[in-house]
Amino acid sequence: MKKIDRETVQRILDVADIVDVVSDFVSLKRRGSSYLGLCPFHNERTPSFSVSKSKNICKCFSCGKGGSPVNFIMEHEQMTYQEALRYLAGKYNIEIKEHEMTDEERERETERASLLAVNEFALRHFEYNLNETDDGRNIGLTYLQQRGVNEAMIKRFHLGYALERSTALYDEAKRKGYNEKYLVDTGLCIRTDTGRVYDRFKGRVIFPVFSVAGKVIAFGGRTLKKDLAKYVNSPESTIYTKSKELYGLYQAKQAIVKHNKCILVEGYLDVISMHQSGIENVVASSGTSLTDGQIRLIHRFTDNVTVIYDGDAAGIKASLRGIDMLLREGLNIKVLLLPDGDDPDSFAQSHTSTEVEEYIASNEVDFIQFKTGILLQGLENDPIARSRAIGDIVQSISLIPDAVTANVYIKECSRRLDIDERVVALEVEKRRKQQAEKDANAARQERARKSLGDAAQPEGGAIPAENSDSPAPVAEAAPFVEPATIGSMPTVSDDATRDEKKFRRFMLKYENALVKYMLRYGLLTLADMVDEDGNSVTVTVADYIKSELERDSMEICNPVLASIYNAVLKLQAEDWPRVESDCRERLEQARAEMISAGEAEIRASAADLSDIERREGELKAAADEKYIRDLREYAMTYPERVICSSPDDNIRKVGMELVAERHVLSKVFTKYTHIIADDERLPDIVPRAVIEYKDAMLEWQIQQLNRSIKEAFSGHDNETHCMELMARLSELHALRRDMATYLGERIILPR
Repeated sequence: MKKIDRETVQRILDVADIVDVVSDFVSLKRRGSSYLGLCPFHNERTPSFSVSKSKNICKCFSCGKGGSPVNFIMEHEQMTYQEALRYLAGKYNIEIKEHEMTDEERERETERASLLAVNEFALRHFEYNLNETDDGRNIGLTYLQQRGVNEAMIKRFHLGYALERSTALYDEAKRKGYNEKYLVDTGLCIRTDTGRVYDRFKGRVIFPVFSVAGKVIAFGGRTLKKDLAKYVNSPESTIYTKSKELYGLYQAKQAIVKHNKCILVEGYLDVISMHQSGIENVVASSGTSLTDGQIRLIHRFTDNVTVIYDGDAAGIKASLRGIDMLLREGLNIKVLLLPDGDDPDSFAQSHTSTEVEEYIASNEVDFIQFKTGILLQGLENDPIARSRAIGDIVQSISLIPDAVTANVYIKECSRRLDIDERVVALEVEKRRKQQAEKDANAARQERARKSLGDAAQPEGGAIPAENSDSPAPVAEAAPFVEPATIGSMPTVSDDATRDEKKFRRFMLKYENALVKYMLRYGLLTLADMVDEDGNSVTVTVADYIKSELERDSMEICNPVLASIYNAVLKLQAEDWPRVESDCRERLEQARAEMISAGEAEIRASAADLSDIERREGELKAAADEKYIRDLREYAMTYPERVICSSPDDNIRKVGMELVAERHVLSKVFTKYTHIIADDERLPDIVPRAVIEYKDAMLEWQIQQLNRSIKEAFSGHDNETHCMELMARLSELHALRRDMATYLGERIILPR
């Protein structure tokens, strides 16, 4: 097995563009110098996934995930470092140069890589069978031709055929050296209780399922016999989760972004026939009920979905749940009913591309009109059943997260069903509150369940990605100057008690400054760095101060200040993740309420539509700004509240002294002058405080060495010892000169 060499790795890293890479998976919109989209790593309705072209990194400011192009692919596609490099090399047509892997490197190859390799072999095997064997041409190819699938679509979707012989794939895979374990784990083969292994898909036409990145992750097989289940599909595995995949998305994603619309159908051939007719922004849920994971996958590429149903009334009613799920995700839904007797496959086969496009444009309707027609059909003389059906429609409206869109549908529902608009609005609001309570209860139960589950789980960590060929990590431009390493303070006095007190008094001013910044701003971000794996890492004020002190083996000497320092570090590591999550939830609810109340006032007082749009845009911007400001304010005050409520009198009193503002600017001064607060210039003041602390430490050491040198000469110590002390003094002066470069020749005198 071979590994990509260093030169190729560097070329891939130089060429890969983060905007280009992320755009394959997420629809991005420009926002100033950066790009913004919905995070592909967690469920969200408001975009928080930022992509910086200049820095060539991405980051979600909600869940925190992101990194370089390589790390994005590794995280998104669950690939190893080597697999992600090969993916990017293929994307940018970079020739890969390799060298033989060592035994240790070979052992690090993951199960995922082996499963993907087995599926890739199976794909080629099935394609060969379809096109090059007599049974494949006579059975599989003939079936596809009878269904109207042309050669171009067979190649585009990599259709194939599994031979009728029960071990055809297994025997060929074993002959080529593939491990039986992975054949079984992917579901290509089945092992019986007796140990016999046979092919899952024998005698079937094969429909490969691809990930968004184009990796074959599963297969569907269609039998041509009447006494067997029509379709057999791959089971779930390490590389395939059915609820998170959509058939045809890899082939359709560019067309979805281009048309800003996704057409959702049910089966494999529905997708293929629509693509063949020229309608390429089509995907399928593969005959299963639509899932949240599939909806989020669509939402990453577009906000607009058209769902196509055939004329089967029972199937339509069973699929109404999917419409509610799409609405809850914030998507704009249209529904299309095909003529009786048609499904997307047959309709696309019997009409030209233009006719299909025109039919969709002319017949797709909003979900209110669709549900009204379906649910109220035949209920004219049954008031109770009609009331339940109307309640179902109102329930769907209550799921829409955008207040303006929901209000439009309230008006439409009122008009169509001849119900007072205020009644509909009140019912929608009532159901929203009920749903909010249910969601809150469910969230609490889930947190409790996870808490109990985590307590029972063994400790474990993520497996580090293979990264031995990556170049040294490149950090963003640091907002401070790195001083030379100082080293721990030597013991220079026989009278430790007296000198220790003097040292603590000397350093108190500088320790006070460091701990004050820890207490006030410890949880705030100081800088974003890129670690050795290429991941974007957020460095907080607390992280930075801790790392700087540990690097030079320094500790806070004052016992009370040291207790506060350690308490802030403990808060950040143990409590803050949970507290921050709860805070975000509260602030998001407050933001939604602010927007809802503001929009109601705007609609009541606005002059025209353009005035509504302008004022609503300003309202949302103000709500977003308030959300960010309030979250930052909470992060600033949380450690203060905890420390200043400590049961330890000394900690509480000192904490109060550190956070108290001794001077307040007058209203006249603040009215005409913009004051830059400390929290706005943390990259300047925090590193300076650290370096002043280290400079003071050097000054103390220099004082002690001067005293020792004087005592050595007066005591007529040997020349070698005196020269050693002088050399050390020279080193300390050199270090202090480096400090002065940053501090502007500032001289520190003992207090």
